[in-house]
Amino acid sequence: MAEHSIADPGPLGLAGFAMTTFALSSANANLWKGAGVASALALALVYGGLAQLLAGMWEFVRKNTFGALAFTSYGAFWIGLWLLIKGGPVPGGADTTAIYLLGWTIFTAYMTIAALRTSSAVLLVFVALTLTFIFLTIGAWGTGSSFTDMTRVGGWLGLLTAALAWYASAAGVINDTHKRVVLPVGPRG
Repeated sequence: MAEHSIADPGPLGLAGFAMTTFALSSANANLWKGAGVASALALALVYGGLAQLLAGMWEFVRKNTFGALAFTSYGAFWIGLWLLIKGGPVPGGADTTAIYLLGWTIFTAYMTIAALRTSSAVLLVFVALTLTFIFLTIGAWGTGSSFTDMTRVGGWLGLLTAALAWYASAAGVINDTHKRVVLPVGPRG
């Protein structure tokens, strides 16, 4: 039986992650609060959630453990965040968002270690995302201006993360379409 090959799902997963992260981070950075949250929630179910989840499943087919775990997990992150914000089946407490973000901070930190064997572009996404989650977690854990400032810093770091993810996505699709390196990603592994 012939082995089937599929297109690289990485650019799709990165694009879904980038756009949803951009929308929510713009609200966290206080650029346009309401519109950013509304946009992020719309994207969280479909592009950030479902499209990334599918990209993760296709990475399993390609036998890419890193991509499979990353895209499936962050797709689940966005769907879970939608449920958390929209009021899932169980109401949360005061620290619910902080605990949710702390778990994702831990996950992202060890995925950053794994990203050392991917490309420089992907590694930069994970470094920036780890920092984003650290600041958002601190910001979610309390009240007052210092915590608000931490959330705002997390928002700006999230915007950087989105830009880096968009670059990695663009490099994946442009390089594949042109059949040569147009946008370098700096292979590491």
